[in-house]
Amino acid sequence: MEQQSAVSIDVIALRYGRDDNTVTVGIAPRQWDPFAGELALPGVLLHRGERLDAAARRAVSTKLGVPEDAIIAVGQLATFDEPNRDPRGPTLSIAMWAVVADHPADTAQWLPFDQLPHLAFDHNQIVTVGRRRLAEMLWKDLTFTRALTGPLFPATRAVELTAALHDTRPDPGNLNRTLAALPGLARTGERVRVKATGRPAAMWSFTPPDGLP
Repeated sequence: MEQQSAVSIDVIALRYGRDDNTVTVGIAPRQWDPFAGELALPGVLLHRGERLDAAARRAVSTKLGVPEDAIIAVGQLATFDEPNRDPRGPTLSIAMWAVVADHPADTAQWLPFDQLPHLAFDHNQIVTVGRRRLAEMLWKDLTFTRALTGPLFPATRAVELTAALHDTRPDPGNLNRTLAALPGLARTGERVRVKATGRPAAMWSFTPPDGLP
């Protein structure tokens, strides 16, 4: 009888807190074989009847130690169907993204995209493909974008966020035009000095959804 593929949910968990200089990705050592002790993205096997959103949240919570209430938003990225990606047998991987808020502590290592080491399974490939998809989503997918920026953010945060996902610093004029054209986003007229030696940065604010504060 032909062996059926299991479905794995592997998550690129992103953190960009108030005190973070750039976007970082959460990884942690695997507890069990295969690849016990090796660093990997948080991943779980999909339970029967479980939604992808719930599985992604479970992976981030159990594998990275992130409190469930700190997981702001999750979404789907891509599917990886290489039959030999898992030495245990055929496993279909559905890659997801998650954005986590500031929280007291967890068990993960949080590293910038360009500083990630070799990861178990095909997780480096997942990160490479996922980063490109996330760059395409930035400033277009409002759920993803707002989860990273927060409702109010300085222009410098938009620059660093764009640079982290695109792997190149954006042209300031082009970025300003992109922000100005985004539905529900407006320049406040305020300026905030983000760094002691830097120029004051313009502030941008999302309109509260559905009249919420």
